[in-house]
Amino acid sequence: MVQQPMSPQSSSNQAEQLEKMYLPRSSESENLRKIRHTASHVMAMAVQKLFPKAQVTIGPWIDNGFYYDFDSPEPFTDKDLKAIQKEMVKIINRKIPVIREEVSREEAESRIKKINEPYKLEILQDIKSEPITIYHLANEWWDLCAGPHVENTADLNPKAIELESVAGAYWRGDETKAQLQRIYATAWETPEQLAEYKRRKEEAQRRDHRKLGKELGLFVFSDLVGPGLPLWTPKGTLLRTLLQDFLQQEQLKRGYLPVVTPHIGRVDLFKVSGHWQKYKEDLFPMMAEDEKAAADEQGFVLKAMNCPFHIQIYKSELHSYRELPIRFAEFGTVYRYEQSGELGGLTRVRGFTQDDAHIFVTPEQLETEFLNVVDLILSVIKSLKLDQNFKARLSFRDPASDKYIGSDEAWNKAESAIRSAVETLGMEHFEGIGEAAFYGPKLDFIVKDALDREWQLGTVQVDYNLPERFDLEYVAEDGSRKRPVMIHRAPFGSLERLIGILIEEYAGDFPLWLAPVQARLLPVSDEFLPFAKEVAAKMQALGIRAEVDLSGDRLGKLIRNAEKQKIPVMAVVGAKEVESNSLSIRTRASGELGSIPVDEVMDKMKQAIANFENF
Repeated sequence: MVQQPMSPQSSSNQAEQLEKMYLPRSSESENLRKIRHTASHVMAMAVQKLFPKAQVTIGPWIDNGFYYDFDSPEPFTDKDLKAIQKEMVKIINRKIPVIREEVSREEAESRIKKINEPYKLEILQDIKSEPITIYHLANEWWDLCAGPHVENTADLNPKAIELESVAGAYWRGDETKAQLQRIYATAWETPEQLAEYKRRKEEAQRRDHRKLGKELGLFVFSDLVGPGLPLWTPKGTLLRTLLQDFLQQEQLKRGYLPVVTPHIGRVDLFKVSGHWQKYKEDLFPMMAEDEKAAADEQGFVLKAMNCPFHIQIYKSELHSYRELPIRFAEFGTVYRYEQSGELGGLTRVRGFTQDDAHIFVTPEQLETEFLNVVDLILSVIKSLKLDQNFKARLSFRDPASDKYIGSDEAWNKAESAIRSAVETLGMEHFEGIGEAAFYGPKLDFIVKDALDREWQLGTVQVDYNLPERFDLEYVAEDGSRKRPVMIHRAPFGSLERLIGILIEEYAGDFPLWLAPVQARLLPVSDEFLPFAKEVAAKMQALGIRAEVDLSGDRLGKLIRNAEKQKIPVMAVVGAKEVESNSLSIRTRASGELGSIPVDEVMDKMKQAIANFENF
């Protein structure tokens, strides 16, 4: 099961960036792609006019804009960005034609050497097709590029382009190579689109899970522990546990069997599965007992996926067809060596916990079990209030790629099973060619959050190949030995990534059932502490997560602190409340509700929690 693709993902990776430069994205208009691509060239031209010693590397368009990487002896400052943008305006207003030229590889190499641009020589080596295409801005500046571009810089609106930031990036995504400076920028067709983008960006910053996670006291990172390795505080751990318990209870109802597997395993295990051969560079370095073991690759590595371990549990005894389906489920923590530049809060980490399960079925059971898994995933998405805007992707292999294992027959059967299932459900879907796991196709659930960003959450995968590689069997009804089919599935994907998404989706305002603290009692003075503690204890006995503010602050500050911590239910306790055995209720969802008897408050909270509703 994979939460993060088991392949090099650095945004500095040269092959990936060449792909971005050469392949269009269907999600954006062709004109916008041309604008961004041309704007990146204009920016590079401006940089080299102002900083003649700066050497260019790559400058692809990306979601929302573009960037360019430079090797410059001096670091770019905010003042430099303003100067670069000013120079870009001058270039755009000159109405310079953008000219496409085709040259031979030899001619391109000769020109690059004349202007002493070593990075361009390396890029030229990566371009396999001929002729080589070059785009010129008049006769003043040029770069290797396949386009597309606008015809003239006059087609760019300087009021719809803005330089945003500078970041570090390694050449080819390799930490041993030169460190470059990456200038990020955004570009749009109109100033109004730019203004809307900036509004969305501000909203994204308000919802940033890294910021809110710190403010709400959910998780921390430590340089001493290492990047990409979150440390969960008590409140954050409670949040994880709530999600885990929610799914675990649902799984138990559906016949899943909990298992636990180690955090390390022999390299041989991953050789059999194929992960070692395909994704060795993404595994943490092998530990071997001696030099010979290291040379023979006979050591241990940190677990990067759970499926080979679950397979060993299945294989530990011979199963009858009567026992199938067998559903092994584990909240298993796995580790992958993501490059530091790719890490991002909880959504891209080096250690994460998958809500992993592997189901062993007969071929005849495959479709029914697949539909049951889809039903579970849809139920999870609905409970998390993420069902308003999602789509299903049939993630199939690219027949032209060599990254997959197994026979065409196995792949065709697996893909047919997935297609048949979604057609049976009448589910709207689209195909993603090349998005399959290396061992089998997937049905991925893509949800759109409050900021219109798309995230992959649930996934279910059909696998004929690992059962073959591990020689799995079951005893069929006629007494013969047959091969089971495996289903890999994860409704969450990973707890870390899911929590990061939920923090931003809810802007830290978790629904009542999921809030680490559901109710906070606010005594207006120490005189009313005993009553507040008594009520909190009654709530806790009913499973309501309640606490008492013991700070002794004035009521206004008590309320402000509870609001800042985004506590769903605030209960003010004063003389009137003690006398009437009631609470003055204020909620984030509905505002002031007035005085309500204690028992009624608890009953309503229990009902709302059970129904995944707010109070």
